[in-house]
Amino acid sequence: MRRVALATGLTALLALTGCADDSDSLRPASPSAATDATPAANSTGDRVQVVTSIDVYADIARTIGGDAVEVRSLLASDSGADPHSYEATARDQLAVRDADLVIANGGHYDEFLTRALSAAGGDRAVITVVPSEADEHADETPEEHAEHTDESDDHEGETPEEHAEHAGEGAEHEGAEHEDEGHDEGHDHGRDGNEHVWYDLQLMGTLAGRIAEELAQLHPADRDGFTARATEFENGIAELRQRQESMFSVHDGTPVAVTEPLPLFLLTDCGLVDRTPPAFSQAIEEGTDVPVRVLQDTLNLFSDGAVELLVYNEQTTGPQTERIRSAAEDADIPVVAMSETLPTGQDFLSWMRTNLDALEGALA
Repeated sequence: MRRVALATGLTALLALTGCADDSDSLRPASPSAATDATPAANSTGDRVQVVTSIDVYADIARTIGGDAVEVRSLLASDSGADPHSYEATARDQLAVRDADLVIANGGHYDEFLTRALSAAGGDRAVITVVPSEADEHADETPEEHAEHTDESDDHEGETPEEHAEHAGEGAEHEGAEHEDEGHDEGHDHGRDGNEHVWYDLQLMGTLAGRIAEELAQLHPADRDGFTARATEFENGIAELRQRQESMFSVHDGTPVAVTEPLPLFLLTDCGLVDRTPPAFSQAIEEGTDVPVRVLQDTLNLFSDGAVELLVYNEQTTGPQTERIRSAAEDADIPVVAMSETLPTGQDFLSWMRTNLDALEGALA
């Protein structure tokens, strides 16, 4: 199975590994750099079969693939299913088995797709947007793998104080390395357990390029079309990123609250700072009760005027999130609703454009 992992940090490391043979590693490249060595899975002219876990990635795949692809999202936007607990059906399993390209979010978000892939066997291209540690090191040489193993062994047996000291040294090095590089250069996607990476516009631009590369290998006759549509999509992302930069210059440091971590990548790139007690947003995301003290601390954000905006996940609501929303409205603090799935009638770019419109209007 060919697997592409989108690893993030200062650079987007995208690794392509083979189950049946040794494959060269791939680094970020333009779609035209895709190799012709990979056999075309759909060279007969039939449409490339693409399966995604969620509708967001399905929309991007359709945008890049055009008429050359047939795309199915296992979780439709109106299904109401929780990706964390969803189990693939027999129909899902069949779709994965017959797919030429599979796009997974990765991490722990859509493990049902990971299990379906494992059960399907066979050979297909897989793009994983949030890679596991194994994916990130999949293209290492044996010597590089041994080096990482040795580094881990070096710290074995450390006292907690020694471990903390080494961790601090690493943080100091990272801070020096990233100094003055700009607010958007230090992405660590999936950080703090937030796997809603489709709210990171920069990463979605990178993903579009990788989809174009994979489709070009699977359906070489339409390579130019894939490249052109990916470029158009990336240009749309660039326009949205320019808006984020403008918002950042005006609103850098503005404190906000959220009901879930869902939009934090988007908010951070606009300069907004989340002041929500982590225990609140984590409990809401996990579907557990918010401790009374944590709920009160969150309510106090609005009565004390500690935040200037509430971003509300309109698809995950309950008595506690409704109390938060009411507290914001009572304090005349703007509320912006965002969703986890792609709204009906919108594509990815128009959806994110609508989100930025709402933020700008609320902060004006």
